[in-house]
Amino acid sequence: MVIKKTKKIGDDFLWGASTSAYQVEGANLIDGKGPSVQDVKKVPEGTSELDVCADFYHRYKEDIALMAEMGFRTFRFSVAWSRILPKGAGEVNPKGIAFYNNVIDECLKYGIEPLITMFHFDLPQALEEQGGWSRRGIIDDFVNFAKVMYENFGDRVKYWLTINEQNMLTLAGEVIGTCNLQGVENKYKKLYQENHHMLLAQAKAMKLCHDMLPGAKIGPAPNISLVYPATCKPKDVLAAQNFNAIRNWLYLDMAVYGEYNHLVWHFLEEHDAVPDIEPGDMDIMKEGHPDFIGFNYYSTATVEWDASEGEATLGDQQSGAAEPGVFRGYANPNLLRTEFGWEIDPDGFRATMREMYSRYRLPMIVTENGLGAYDKLEADGKIHDDYRIEYLRRHIEQIKLAVSEGVEMMGYCPWSAIDLISTHEGMVKRYGFIYVNRDEFDLKDMARYRKDSFYWYKKVIETNAEEL
Repeated sequence: MVIKKTKKIGDDFLWGASTSAYQVEGANLIDGKGPSVQDVKKVPEGTSELDVCADFYHRYKEDIALMAEMGFRTFRFSVAWSRILPKGAGEVNPKGIAFYNNVIDECLKYGIEPLITMFHFDLPQALEEQGGWSRRGIIDDFVNFAKVMYENFGDRVKYWLTINEQNMLTLAGEVIGTCNLQGVENKYKKLYQENHHMLLAQAKAMKLCHDMLPGAKIGPAPNISLVYPATCKPKDVLAAQNFNAIRNWLYLDMAVYGEYNHLVWHFLEEHDAVPDIEPGDMDIMKEGHPDFIGFNYYSTATVEWDASEGEATLGDQQSGAAEPGVFRGYANPNLLRTEFGWEIDPDGFRATMREMYSRYRLPMIVTENGLGAYDKLEADGKIHDDYRIEYLRRHIEQIKLAVSEGVEMMGYCPWSAIDLISTHEGMVKRYGFIYVNRDEFDLKDMARYRKDSFYWYKKVIETNAEEL
């Protein structure tokens, strides 16, 4: 609908931005940190290793000061599991605890609320060698990890996220480097059993949060991408419903309602991939009760009907995938694309918020949204990223419209606060408001520079998005 009576974003809206530990911290095997799956993986050819990244580990004070200069009200970051528990379980690393205590205290010094993601693609390698998420015992390992965090940080951290992009760990793990399916006879059975364990771990961690930290709030953080039918053909609509269920609603239906989505359940039956569910599992699922939904949004997806047989086609978080007999990805001719091929759909952002709020009626916070680009540092130390400003402006406009329509939005944390190593496309794909002076392999001086978007976002926060 055309909105003539607009409502303002609330004064308590949490403006900020996001990072993740393995992509920004560096210092990956020092001060007692154990290796994670990210530390031992073979990075894509032509991309940087993850041993330095943006060196946030040593420069967090400088970086958080810059975030404070922008006016951040929250900072979403993740805790590296193997920095806290080097082997994933057992002995706690005091230097890891000290580091995150320092980061939290530095945020609070400036009035920035820490928003902690518990798990962001970096499973401890010691747990991976024991079977990773396929081993049922990892549920208790994750809950113990959550307990250690609640005990050490819960007196100061009010907002928690469980598992970043759990749906992408299931759907695109091979692309983002979090799973190896070589030699696996039925990949669906393996992936959706692991997914079941993650769902149980999430539900138990949410319940434990409420038990240990009564004043805290916690929620999931999937990557949500509303799916369009390629045409108005009824079968294309069915394909869109299929992919919406598989990509989006499975994860939120379980987090909010503690129930498996019925379309996905049938998909699993078709692939002999129904997970092994032990007595009491579904009772545990219903005890999670998230307080809010965090979600990552970059674009929508478009699909058409596919009645063929054959092998599935992999995609990353946003690029097209196909599942024979279920759906086939379709390039939307109505959308522009980024330099890295991701479609740009601000209107779809609003459509996604509408659909999520209609289904779940929980407050929502955007935990990622942004544009990756080949930013250039000019000779005068400036970075003119007007393209990023335009991207973010158009998406924030849609938040304002969604709020006017009654959608309860509690915050916006675009990706990313500072340049970091992109999931599988390296340092060259930059997202940050803050430029880090390094190349893919040449570390240079790692100096920080404020991009044009830095100053623009500062004004957005100052005016609570009244000036875009």
